[in-house]
Amino acid sequence: MAERRFSEDELIAQIFAPLAAEGGFGLADDAAVLPSGAGDLVVTTDAVIAGVHFFPDDPPGLVAKKALRVNLSDLAAKGAEPVGFLLTLALPPDWTNGWLRDFAAGLAEDARDFACPLHGGDTTATPGPLTISITAFGRSARFVSRSGARPGDLIFVSGAIGDAALGLGVARGEPFTGRLGEAARAHLLERYRLPQPRLALAQTLRDHASAAMDVSDGLVGDLAKLLRASGASARVELSKIPLSAAAREAIAAEPGLFDRVVTGGDDYEIVLCAASEAAAALAREARQAGVALTEIGVATSGRDAPVFATADDRQIVFSNSSYRHF
Repeated sequence: MAERRFSEDELIAQIFAPLAAEGGFGLADDAAVLPSGAGDLVVTTDAVIAGVHFFPDDPPGLVAKKALRVNLSDLAAKGAEPVGFLLTLALPPDWTNGWLRDFAAGLAEDARDFACPLHGGDTTATPGPLTISITAFGRSARFVSRSGARPGDLIFVSGAIGDAALGLGVARGEPFTGRLGEAARAHLLERYRLPQPRLALAQTLRDHASAAMDVSDGLVGDLAKLLRASGASARVELSKIPLSAAAREAIAAEPGLFDRVVTGGDDYEIVLCAASEAAAALAREARQAGVALTEIGVATSGRDAPVFATADDRQIVFSNSSYRHF
């Protein structure tokens, strides 16, 4: 006999209520109360959809973590500390109780580790595909916008760029995958499935950044968005863009992958600008936070598209500067 699936009330009471914060009232009310605190209340929302942002057969715990972490990445880039989130879950006809339990277990682990508890949300049915939308809340003593970059500011990026875009290729079994070692394949796939929100840099951004945003649609395109918002341009040294050993291995196997590395989505790193006199403090605090931070260029005057230059001073134009949803 097939297992009886949870009713909506059972789903909420048994699966998600244990994750709820005190202000979520056990998810037994129609609204929640966020905790008071100093600074601006920062709000962001992102959805992830099966077949678009993750594979339908990906482990449900990892799907839950990715859904939360892409939102936490936005909070980090604004210099905000997380205080909670809302979850909207649209379940297709083939959902199971076991899938939900595993999903909630992954969500609970990250909610605890990132001090970002559940405050409420909604569950509904959909003909498909599975859709998960999270709205995350944070607080920041200084909201770090996209629009504060000024000519002369240095441009930095956290972590390594392009791993997730290559990891998607690994998940799809693209030909280059067969020329990678097992460790490289595992690293790239992990980076696609499980972003690392750079919340450890939130205080540093508040103290030093003139502008910042998370890199979700590709470094080339997202930096261009930041510069447009700031009314500035830039020169970026392509040779300085930080790459992991796995990404370098992939590019060595197929050099054309470099374009994907700098324009593909799902990095969830932070690109930021800061005055040159802040560079030493940025480097020191990033080291203390355990996050790599690399200077890749400088903001310039004007509103032209940023210049991406090779080591021998050739300017590279990318035909597709970022991932596009439409």
